[in-house]
Amino acid sequence: MMLSPDQTEADLCWPQSDPETLLNGLKSASCGSDEPTEGEDRPKCKADQPLSREEKRRRRRATAKYRSAHATRERIRVEAFNVAFAELRKLLPTLPPDKKLSKIEILRLAICYISYLNHVLDV
Repeated sequence: MMLSPDQTEADLCWPQSDPETLLNGLKSASCGSDEPTEGEDRPKCKADQPLSREEKRRRRRATAKYRSAHATRERIRVEAFNVAFAELRKLLPTLPPDKKLSKIEILRLAICYISYLNHVLDV
C-alpha cells in the first residue's frame, strides 16, 4: 500500500481500536475456509475449541481490571508486612533505641531476644 501525502494517519488506522475486539476479529479470520476437510463434519477452528484452564487463567489475568486488583492486593499485603515489622521492632531492646534496623536484623535480634527470655525463665 502506497501512502500519499494527502492521507492522514487516521485514514490508515484499523476501525477497531479496542485490542480485544481486534484480537477476536483476527482469531475468527484465521479459521480458514467454511468447507469441512476430508473426514470431518465441520471445519477445525481454534475459536470453536474450548479453552484450557490455563488459557482461561492467562486471559483473565491479562485484563486491566485483574492487574489493578492484583496490584491493590499486593500493596495491602506489603503494608501489613511493614506494619508487622514495625510492631516487632518496637518490642526489641536496642541501643540507641531509635536505631534503624533492616528486616533481617529485626528477625535475628528477635530470635536472640526470645532465646534470652527463655534462658531467664529457665533460671
